[in-house]
Amino acid sequence: QRQMCIRDRIVHSGEYRKKNGQRGCVMMNNFIFENKTKVYFGKGCVGEYLPKIAAVHGDKVLLAYGGGSIKKNGVYEEVIAALEKAGKTIIEFPGIMENPTYKKVLEGTKLVKEKQVDWILAVGGGSVMDCSKAISMAAVSEKDVWDEYWAKKGVVDFEPMPLGVIVTASGTGSECNGGAVITNEEVMIKTDRDYPKCNPEFALMDPTYTYTVPTKQMVAGSFDILSHVMETYFSEPDEDNVSDDISEALMRGVITSLRAALVNPEDYTARSNLMWLSTMAENRIIKLGKKCDFECHQMEHQISAYTNCSHGCGLAVLHPVYYRHICQAGAKKFTRFAENVWKIPRNGRTDEEMAEAGVEALADFIREIGLPTTLREVGVEKKEDLKEIADSCYLVDGSYKKMTHEEILEIFLECF
Repeated sequence: QRQMCIRDRIVHSGEYRKKNGQRGCVMMNNFIFENKTKVYFGKGCVGEYLPKIAAVHGDKVLLAYGGGSIKKNGVYEEVIAALEKAGKTIIEFPGIMENPTYKKVLEGTKLVKEKQVDWILAVGGGSVMDCSKAISMAAVSEKDVWDEYWAKKGVVDFEPMPLGVIVTASGTGSECNGGAVITNEEVMIKTDRDYPKCNPEFALMDPTYTYTVPTKQMVAGSFDILSHVMETYFSEPDEDNVSDDISEALMRGVITSLRAALVNPEDYTARSNLMWLSTMAENRIIKLGKKCDFECHQMEHQISAYTNCSHGCGLAVLHPVYYRHICQAGAKKFTRFAENVWKIPRNGRTDEEMAEAGVEALADFIREIGLPTTLREVGVEKKEDLKEIADSCYLVDGSYKKMTHEEILEIFLECF
């Protein structure tokens, strides 16, 4: 009887939708899911697991990291001790910048080949992980990886060099995907690609490693998490689906945990939540069956290609203005955003009014957490530069409203 009842509800739901001009039994898009990264999560995981992991890898490891903060907070010493315990020869590759360049990728590739490195260990945030993924490809491929795999979408028909990561900052979610954002300074293009074969073999994630991340960087990284979820959420299909339900929970989690971390930077619950929220936003799970709208990310990539601004800061400037341009085309979903994420009461508002209220709640939150709200604050000095930047943006599918370079310029001018 219960099965018959469920069946009847499904049938009647389909009939109801047909009567009301809806598309009947609409299903998610087809998908293939793959994620090979093994995650070790929690306080003390590096000391406990890294020696065992390193023991089954080659003798020479490239230790990639950024500007040296890991030497100030004790992470470097812990990682070195674990690698030495496993008897590894360590080749250091420091100095990976916030927006990693193709020049830096080639520098790391040269070092890997000269020293005959066996595997790579990236210790840091998204930039270090992204650069290391590109190196893992370039060290093996005979092709120019920018031309073949970043300037265009390529086919990775080889196995990249083994790569593991230790996460020290939450934001990009790069630890559990094959994505990497690389900037080619010669042509002023910043682009991202996601190749499943570039997924790290393992990710060690100790939330206490994020305690010493500067507040502005922590906030910007957290907003990047929110952006990743929103760009999936605000896309078709809009009918009931698992991805949207998960996305709403993730967005509420980012908002709550970021507020808590601002009050107490060493709130372990908040920090661990932000770390796992970052992973959940970009481990491909919520993207399954969704079109995804990456236009705002593409716009920010080109802003930062010209200014080298913080990715999360650039997104904070662009998102509210971009959503003001598209929210009426996706009013149903933006209304749901207002009600389920921001808990805005209907109070007689139309869907169009609720959609606008949801966008303004996002803008208010950005001001609350202290992120910039204009392009001048992130390094754009002249209005005249904006047309060139707008014209260099990729136009992608997935948005509720198809963008043009002219409308992107309008958005940039409104943000200036």
